[in-house]
Amino acid sequence: MRNKAWTARGRPPGRHHSYADIRLLEYLAKISIKHGVDPDKFFNGLHDASQHQESTCGKLSIACRMRTRDYAIFLITRGQKVVAQFPMPEHILAETNPLRGFMHRLPSTRNSAQEAESNHYQIKDLRAGMRQIKIKTRVLEVSQPRLVTTRFGFYANVANALITDETGTIQLPLWNRQIHEISAGDLIKVENANVVVFRGARQLRVSRSGKLSVIKKLACTPEGL
Repeated sequence: MRNKAWTARGRPPGRHHSYADIRLLEYLAKISIKHGVDPDKFFNGLHDASQHQESTCGKLSIACRMRTRDYAIFLITRGQKVVAQFPMPEHILAETNPLRGFMHRLPSTRNSAQEAESNHYQIKDLRAGMRQIKIKTRVLEVSQPRLVTTRFGFYANVANALITDETGTIQLPLWNRQIHEISAGDLIKVENANVVVFRGARQLRVSRSGKLSVIKKLACTPEGL
């Protein structure tokens, strides 16, 4: 038997969201505001995409790229532009329009710096199949480079960097000149990368249109000083 619908403003009594859930719902509410989409229709569009792989909501196209027992990964686009890509836990997807309770928390517009920061992921959120990832991390270590033959028959040098943030670690393959651009201890920014699983380990691979840049180099002090 279904519980009686909660009609008062705010979150229904007894429903508890984790901090990660709240951040996700606030992020989705912000997308709803920015693109002028009714929050109930937006969330129903996500649910429809989880059932039928694709749906539309206003000018937004929603695609469910992957679904497991625990979460679904959604890609939202507007025309040719990617709006967002994120994993959503199944327990949120099973709720009835949870976004409306978060709309009053958000201003209609945000500072552009805050807007850009909200698009950054944490390592714990990365799942195989996610694309166009932007993330700031620190380099823990870089393996010795090795010579390999690519699928096109060319020779290339490759090394694996282990990168970290406060939530976990993931491998970052480095090719040719990228190997010499970063070092252990550097703070780096990775843009337009894809998440894959290679030999049982998660990897963050920079795409052809991606970018790997050093935000802050590790300060090196000469021995004896």
